[in-house]
Amino acid sequence: MGVLNVSPESFHAGSVHTAGDDLLTVALAMVEAGAALIDVGARSTAPYLDTATSAEDERARLARAIDVLAPKVPVPISADTARPGPARGALDAGARVINDVTGLRDPAVAALVRERDAGIILMASPEGPGPLANPVASGVERPLPSGVDPMACVKALLARGLERARAAGISEERVVLDPGIGFFRNEGVPWDEWDVRVLAGLGALKTLGRPLCVGVSRKSFIGAITGRPRTEERLAGSLAATTVAVWNGAALIRAHDVAETLDAARIAERIREAPRTL
Repeated sequence: MGVLNVSPESFHAGSVHTAGDDLLTVALAMVEAGAALIDVGARSTAPYLDTATSAEDERARLARAIDVLAPKVPVPISADTARPGPARGALDAGARVINDVTGLRDPAVAALVRERDAGIILMASPEGPGPLANPVASGVERPLPSGVDPMACVKALLARGLERARAAGISEERVVLDPGIGFFRNEGVPWDEWDVRVLAGLGALKTLGRPLCVGVSRKSFIGAITGRPRTEERLAGSLAATTVAVWNGAALIRAHDVAETLDAARIAERIREAPRTL
């Protein structure tokens, strides 16, 4: 899943392409390199950035970019948005998937996805400004027995997103789940430790019954572990994390560097599927 941003404020400047010709050239190169989906973002959702982009600006950016891409790019276009106006503008322009970092918390987005028979990527993300100490499972709040368990929190949030999708009438075959790497910053667990524990425990999400999309590309936890503050220096770490994600069951990888990431994913898949002998 190749990442293209038309938001100058995005955390990785190398992913930003605002001119139409440049945007199309990069998207086609990603498809040539093996991308099965192009994800277009028009507002940075990085939780540590102060990026106040209005819904109208986001809608205009998305619609303009997808107008350029949809007629000429031979794979589906995904719109990275959680707001109904931008989502509608993206779908009107030709997007076929909504990538919602809030897990369909806005009922208007859920209704729109159902109305348009769009695909939906539901991401786990914190539900309030404070620590996520009471994850919700099956609609019942329950405190964790000791501290915060990242996998329990993520699984509960994704289950809640799935319930929203079902309530809106969205077919489950159109739903992909994302554990929200990089989005949990104030949960009582150091944020890099949170992301490591979620990647290590991805297998626990299999019981939710839907494919997993994982985005680790050039994110902060990689910089924290490797001591590389610049996103431009995090490719090797991103590929290592991709390998772990695929090994642990990820079906879709959201990445800035398509060719390199696909190589890592193919190796991880091949080794994961190899017969094991004593």
